[in-house]
Amino acid sequence: MRDAVEQLPLNQTQKLRLQNALQKLESLSSKANSNTSVTVADSIPVNHEDGVLKGHGTSELNGEVVATICGVVERVNKLVYVRGLRARYKPEVGDIIVGRVIEIAHKRWKLEINFSQDAVLMLSSMNMPDGIQRRRTAVDELNMRSIFEEDDVVCAEVRNFHNDGSLQLQARSQKYGKLERGQLLTVPPYLVKRSKQHFHYLKQYEIDLIVGCNGFIWVGEHVEVRDIMAIDPISNAEQNVVTDEKPVKLDQTHTTLEKRQNICRIANAIRVLSNLGFSVTVEVILEVVNLSISENIDIHEMLGSEFYVMVAEREAERRSALKKR
Repeated sequence: MRDAVEQLPLNQTQKLRLQNALQKLESLSSKANSNTSVTVADSIPVNHEDGVLKGHGTSELNGEVVATICGVVERVNKLVYVRGLRARYKPEVGDIIVGRVIEIAHKRWKLEINFSQDAVLMLSSMNMPDGIQRRRTAVDELNMRSIFEEDDVVCAEVRNFHNDGSLQLQARSQKYGKLERGQLLTVPPYLVKRSKQHFHYLKQYEIDLIVGCNGFIWVGEHVEVRDIMAIDPISNAEQNVVTDEKPVKLDQTHTTLEKRQNICRIANAIRVLSNLGFSVTVEVILEVVNLSISENIDIHEMLGSEFYVMVAEREAERRSALKKR
């Protein structure tokens, strides 16, 4: 149970319900990973005749390969390593990330991306406001603050790594760029699973959801884009909750009350999932949002003790149903 959950003012009944739900989830998880989960000093079965390569989280003791951290055993050809259950964000080329501008330097912006080093977005690695593909000039460099300035929230893609280990980003698509009129949330990166689609348009709420691989999640008012790849092609099973249809965006200077409430409700759903330590996916987020609406729970009440218990119980039921299929 995470620290935020332990600090909740739970009564005795709520404590018992939450403990039962978490124990059920732990039981389901341990059964699914019984052959791959290890703790410190656990022996990892390998065939030494194959010339095994010992990777991160492993060591050799008395002729056996043992785990030096808690996690899940992963194998890539002859390489055996342990993936930590609560590892820090490890960038990969092609990752969709959300970051915040912290510095403007020579022909580049530096972004905080929840990594050990700051990322760099070069002026030459993004589309210009006029949309014309051309060489960057001294005038463009002088006008960098008109594109991004300090504390702006930006969506980009990991392009490559520098020799010092820092990241270089690119934002050459219409789906990348400055994010406005919304909330930036931070969750542990291990709760975000890499997938084919990290951009989601929740049509029912007219909200854009960007789940960054680095644990930064953006929930904001829908913005019309010209790049078709920016829209989430989830199956029709969502029944118009998530769709690739794009409504005509009005030229608004403010966000309506209804949209602000939707942003806050979705953001609170993410906060609850993060504090409970559950994986953050668009499907689970929508389930939590729909649960709060069906139970007539106000937005501010979503961060209360009772709703945490309800979400944990619902997640236990969901995983149990998936296991029976």
